[in-house]
Order: sequence, then structure tokens, then C-alpha cells
Amino acid sequence: MKVLFAAAEAVPFIKIGGLADVIGALPKALQDSGAEVRVVLPKYLGIPEHFRAQMEHVGELYVPVGWRSQYCGIEKLVHDDITYYFIDNKYYFGRDAVYGYMDDGERFAFLNRAVPQLLQAAGFRPDIIHCHDWHTALIPVLLDAHYRHDPFYQNIRTVFTIHNLLYQGIFPYEVLGELLELDDRYFTMDGLEYYGKVNFLKGGVVYSDHVTTVSPTYAREIQTAHFGYGLEGLLHALGPKLSGIVNGIDTKSYNPAADPHIAFQYGASIAAKRENKVRLQEELQLPISRDVPLIAMVTRMVDSKGLDLVLRVLDEMLTFDDMQFVILGTGDPKYEQWFREAQQRHQQKMSAQIMFDDALSRKIYAASDIFLMPSNFEPCGISQLLALRYGSIPVVRETGGLNDTVHSYNEFTGEGNGFSFTNINAHDMMHTIRRAVSFYHRPEHWNRIVKNALDGDYSWNVSANEYMDIYHRISGGK
Repeated sequence: MKVLFAAAEAVPFIKIGGLADVIGALPKALQDSGAEVRVVLPKYLGIPEHFRAQMEHVGELYVPVGWRSQYCGIEKLVHDDITYYFIDNKYYFGRDAVYGYMDDGERFAFLNRAVPQLLQAAGFRPDIIHCHDWHTALIPVLLDAHYRHDPFYQNIRTVFTIHNLLYQGIFPYEVLGELLELDDRYFTMDGLEYYGKVNFLKGGVVYSDHVTTVSPTYAREIQTAHFGYGLEGLLHALGPKLSGIVNGIDTKSYNPAADPHIAFQYGASIAAKRENKVRLQEELQLPISRDVPLIAMVTRMVDSKGLDLVLRVLDEMLTFDDMQFVILGTGDPKYEQWFREAQQRHQQKMSAQIMFDDALSRKIYAASDIFLMPSNFEPCGISQLLALRYGSIPVVRETGGLNDTVHSYNEFTGEGNGFSFTNINAHDMMHTIRRAVSFYHRPEHWNRIVKNALDGDYSWNVSANEYMDIYHRISGGK
């Protein structure tokens, strides 16, 4: 089984969000399951120089984009036994940022048009092209429109994964003909048309052989008006063509028994975990106490993460409850400022780290007792899996992948690895946090919850097997 991943970002080369973590880890798990996986990415200016220096120039071609024929260099790099192809075009990708430009429609139209041409130039014919999010969603459309007559492409099948339906890649009608060379047969309600514009993500949904998203709960949610963002009817009509598969994490990199970033490495030892808490308290200049519950968030500071719930009750909890609170992240300036001001009000109980630092995030996972994720929606979520891996007990809202991976503790059976609440309600969240804290002070229960968390399998192994089943099914059992 030969598989090509097409995506806009991947760890360790360039990362904006959780998509990069998936593209960095899933190919390795698929290869462990017997596939040969290669990955194609844009060659961004921000890729570290030591990776750029290792790239081998293996070819070049010219890609039609509107009236222009744009240069496309093909660079190759083998990293962790995975072959990566980088599409080199400084006009489109030699920029400081990855997304957010006025010509994103043209930039990623170029990427989608380049990938099918790259296959022959690189001498790699996959059985499956696995496309991720709107940035590569048009590859199945272009295969149908421009390549099905060519024997090289006729039996290539496509899978499209929705990582976050909120971002769809919607551009003016003119993109259809001028950049993609598609006629109005593709501009219909059953094609790329979306309120008079071209919807890249919709193209991936309609024209791929199978559609996946990143958790079973999210697969159900996006078929409703609240989470479907105008595509709920289309997604509901997919039936068995739509699957929800929970993401995993790189359990080799994120391993508290071997993580070089934390002060005290540990396996099942809660005592060693609490020594990490003391070290973090020292670093963040919080009062040192092994026994006070430390609640943490590592998050993008945007409203979808449920931060308004935190703002509503954090002062009350820090005033009346015996706890400490740490938050790490950046995002919307209004949230950044609020947490800075909250730190000034509660200097003995709170630390707001308005930045992102991978090493510090790992220290927080290792040191914290409770990990808070009150998201309004969360397609899968990576942070709660990392928290579980490090024995930090999640308190989450029951949405998306949070609902699939965090199971509320049952004090009568001893089952469960966290705590959850249903409604987008600040006081429901506060009650759930206080319930978690109450068990924290009952070691016979807390030790069981932490053990349940540490014993879980958060690797990509199970998910990789589910993807392999899909690949085999749509390629006729190959």
C-alpha cells in the first residue's frame, strides 16, 4: 500500500496548529502498519535551515496557474524513515507566515495543481492520496477533471480528512476557471459552489473516495446545523463514506519517563510528578507546595477554547479555593490582557505565560494535577491526550474528541481518566473543577485516576489500523 500525504504543515518542519502534529506522526504509524508513506509539503521560508540544507533537488516542472506557468522545484528529504517532498516556489511560499495572505486562494490552488504533476516527476505512484484540510482539498477534484484519462492516475484513490470544518477555503467564483481550469460543471450545489463562491473544502468532501474527521463525536456534530457551517446536509448525506477516527500523539516524543525537558522523569510515580510541580512553582515564582492542586491550561487564546467560561469564574475560584492556576499560550489580545491582569490580582496563586514555549508546555503537563479544556468545540484535541500521557487529569467539556477520549471518573467502579461537563456554562465548569479537586484530596481515589490516565494508550497505533482498513477498502482490497 503506497500512500501520499498532502498537507500544508507538518512537524518538525513547520507548525501552526494540530494539523502539523498529525502529519508529523501518522505517517510513521502507518509505515509500522505496513504502508509506504510519503509526504508532500510547501517549502516555506520558515522551515529551519538545518532541514533546508539536507534537501536534495530531484526535479522541476511548471504548473499552470491562470495565465502564468509557475516554476515548481521538487526537493526531497528523508526524515525518520519518511520521504518528504517539498514544493519550492518562492513567489508563493517564500514568506514569513504560512497562512493569512490575500492571495491564499491562488497560493493553494498552485499547491493543489502541483501535487498531481509531482507524482510523475518524482517517480512515485501512490495507491492513495490522503489530503488534509482545505489547503489540499482540490486534489481529488483536479484528478477527476484533468487526469482520469491518463493511465498513470486511473486507479489512484483519495481520502480527505477534515481537521477543523470552521476553515473551508472560500474564494471568488473567478478562481474556478482562472486558476483551476475547471468549467461550470464543477460549479453546482453538488460540486464546489457555495453561496456563489468556490469552496475548496467542499470539493474534497464531494470528490474524494472517503472522508474522515478526527473523532467519532465530531463526525456526528458536523452533521448538525450548529457545527456544520453550512455543509451539514452534504455531510449527513455521505452516510458510511464519512468516518470519525481519533487522533493520537507521538508517545515516543511525549514520554514522561524519558522527556529531557522535565526536571524529574517518571513512570507511575506520583511522588516524582509532584517534584516536577515544585520545580515549576520555583520557575514561575509561585508559592511552593506539593499538596496544593495545580490547574493548568496550554492553549491558543481564542473564544472557541471556552476562555469566556474561565474569565467568568476564575477570580471566584482563586479567591475562595485553595489552588494554583497556570496558563500558557497566545492569541486574541483581549484574552492575553485579561490573564495578565488576573495574574496581577492573584500573584500568589496564578501565573500567566503569554507566549508559546514547547519545553515549558511539557513542564506544565508534567507538573500540573488538573488540566482544563472547556472548549466550545474541539474536533479532536491534542492537549488532553498529552495531559493524560503525563498524568495531568483533564477537566473538559463534552464535545468532539474530548468526549471520545476523556471519561468521567466513577468513584464506585474506579473507572475513568478525568472529569467532564455538558453545557457551555461557567458554573457547571466550576462545579466540575471543584469535584476534581475534592478527589485530589482523597489519595485513594486520586491515585486510581492518575493510574488510569497513565495506563492509557494514546499512540497512533489503533488509528493507523483504522486508516489502513479504509485504504484497503476503497482501493479494492489491495
